[in-house]
Amino acid sequence: MYYVRRLNLSSQKDLCNMLAQESGSLYSQTVKFFWRTIRRKGLWLKPSSLMRLFNSNQMHAHSADASVQQFFHALASWREIRKTIPEARPPRRLRKYCGVKWKSSAIRVKNGKLILSNGKLTEPLIIDWEYDLTPVFVTLRWHGTGYELVFCYKGQVSESNYEPEQPVGIDIGQIHAMATSEGTVLNGRLLRSIRQGRHRSNAIFEKRLLNKKKGSNRCKKLKDARRRLNKKVTNKAKDILHKYTSGLVIYLKNKGYNTLVVGDLTGYRVDNNCGSARNQENHAWLYSQISWYLKYKCERLGLKFVQQEESYTSKTCPGCGNRKSVKGREYKCKCGFVGHRDLVGATNILRKYLGLFGKKEIPVDALMARAFGVRYSPHIRVAHGLSL
Repeated sequence: MYYVRRLNLSSQKDLCNMLAQESGSLYSQTVKFFWRTIRRKGLWLKPSSLMRLFNSNQMHAHSADASVQQFFHALASWREIRKTIPEARPPRRLRKYCGVKWKSSAIRVKNGKLILSNGKLTEPLIIDWEYDLTPVFVTLRWHGTGYELVFCYKGQVSESNYEPEQPVGIDIGQIHAMATSEGTVLNGRLLRSIRQGRHRSNAIFEKRLLNKKKGSNRCKKLKDARRRLNKKVTNKAKDILHKYTSGLVIYLKNKGYNTLVVGDLTGYRVDNNCGSARNQENHAWLYSQISWYLKYKCERLGLKFVQQEESYTSKTCPGCGNRKSVKGREYKCKCGFVGHRDLVGATNILRKYLGLFGKKEIPVDALMARAFGVRYSPHIRVAHGLSL
């Protein structure tokens, strides 16, 4: 299991600019040569061939290799995404700047300093380091307002114990970020309002930029302000999601659950046109990010993470198996069942995983609990009610 930590760099900007520009040059050379070879000779080159061809005396040899490998990682991502989005395009754009990566051969810790080697002709990047662990991989990247270093290092993983299996269903939503079959409901209205505010602010910026000359000082100031706002909103959203997911995983583990069954929303937006207002809400929904956070935090704590197909889980009554369209936050069925809409979805996701979906002979009280609401609080490590 690998852990990731980040550090903002406020100094050595000239060195960072030079390294990022050199990495961008290697990446662009790789892109041009790769597609030119395909166009002229019909050959699909291997990463090893281009790593031997392109190198730099201003970077560590393995860092130069990593710059070339970034293009092939982008190619692999394109191959994967076109399975669900056939119109996706391969990477062809050239880059003036690109992220710089150091592998373990270029990383060492000495006298409280982390030293990132850049070869014999370029000075190393040296930062203060007060930790005992040595990173196995470091990335230098631009985050909108400055450079940051991303450290990757090995960490310990809790022992896994899935016997006997104790699963719990989780339904990811917009009004409620997550709801579990055991009764916990995490309020997602603050997260949604932050994203909506971002859309409104971006619309105002776009309107103001229409009347400004491209490249003017006023145009640059407006773009900088928009960039700062978007970065702030992104950080707020990450903070909320990390606190919710961390708290929920720890809370469920403390209650004895060892398997998290999460609804699979892959492809939800594909060919799903619900009108401009609803489309904006759907595209601001961070369900993939929530699933990813839950997955790696489960792995860290030794829990099992499963994604379950969730069609009709919110429309099906857990009591009688009848399907109906739901309006409002409460599910009411003609059989007399009344329950929280999102808890119905979470319970049916769990039932699908257990092979009990739509069966009437299983009592709903055995799988579905009463709702327990949790609101986000910014001044604690995890959400209120989800104890460490």
